[in-house]
Amino acid sequence: MKRLILLRHAKSSWDDSRLEDFDRPLASRGKRAATAIARYLADEALAPDLVLCSAAKRTVDTWKRLAPKLGSTVAVRIEPGLYLAEAHALLDRLRAAPAEASSVLLIGHNPGMHALARFLTDGGDDAALAKLAAKFPTAALAVIDFDVADWSALGRRKGRLERFVTPKDLD
Repeated sequence: MKRLILLRHAKSSWDDSRLEDFDRPLASRGKRAATAIARYLADEALAPDLVLCSAAKRTVDTWKRLAPKLGSTVAVRIEPGLYLAEAHALLDRLRAAPAEASSVLLIGHNPGMHALARFLTDGGDDAALAKLAAKFPTAALAVIDFDVADWSALGRRKGRLERFVTPKDLD
């Protein structure tokens, strides 16, 4: 059994128009949302074994808000190749995750995250599936379970959407 937790970065700031997209920090709303998601992950015992995080500032800042709630034993890999990656590239990266990791948290960007979640899921919580089909907003969290022994076996419609949570759900 493998568990994939997909987290879209929290809301970023557009206040400084001189910044490149890669360098945009979190907005105040994003900071609050990331903190709420961190608390949710801790409360629900959803700490991953491995975190794969895009190297963009807003994704790293999102991770920094989560890290204190998830403990110091989590392996973290900040990877430039995850920045704005498409679904197929994200899937390729996940398939290369170490077999000993039972749970992986991937922090990335849309539209790749939304497309990946839809590609991987087949069944699960009906309300969560409907919300996921509509959109994958900033700081949204999808938990997908797979009945596989190795990450290399991930594929189309092999996952079951266990839950889909947005910051608005936690207000």
